[in-house]
Amino acid sequence: MTDQQPRRRLVLASQSPARLGLLRQAGLAPEVLVSGVDEEAVSAPTPAELALALAKAKASVVAARPEVSGALVIGCDSVLDLDGRPLGKPADAEEATARWKAMRGRAGTLQTGHCVWDTATGRHAAATASTVVRFGEPTDEEIAAYVASGEPLHVAGAFTLDGRSAPFIDGIEGDHGNVIGISLPLVRRLLNELGVGITELWAPAAD
Repeated sequence: MTDQQPRRRLVLASQSPARLGLLRQAGLAPEVLVSGVDEEAVSAPTPAELALALAKAKASVVAARPEVSGALVIGCDSVLDLDGRPLGKPADAEEATARWKAMRGRAGTLQTGHCVWDTATGRHAAATASTVVRFGEPTDEEIAAYVASGEPLHVAGAFTLDGRSAPFIDGIEGDHGNVIGISLPLVRRLLNELGVGITELWAPAAD
């Protein structure tokens, strides 16, 4: 990076601490601006298309704000595809409990829509990453304890790989970061479509 080419601003249109953490671990330093999109108002024929539609909606809303002019905006949204049904964050503890009893011993596909919007050009690139998740068989008591922790109420599919539910997941097929909230390889490819190299966005290394 030269003095004549300052690092582009990167904005994450999500309040997810997991997504922010993954981007930071990859050497990026995004600002966070929450979109405020009403997720219940967005619909699509399939879980994968729903995740992508939500990601595009979040990225476009934030990209339209004057304060992000010239920045690159990343929007993401995740839903679990179980039997063709899109499962986002459970509404309450009762739903989270029923969800886990339905998922245990089975496999679902975590679909995460990604959209990168270049506000400098008005162009955007978008795609969905899919990861198969094989759930273990937690007991009713383990499910009750997990739901009581409150964690499943804040994450898509009522589970996460980097929290208390990790012992209840037997394995995955695909990108683990996608399950946590963002696929870094896919972000790189979308940036490339827009003519931006991810290494151009790396924050300076700490001394």
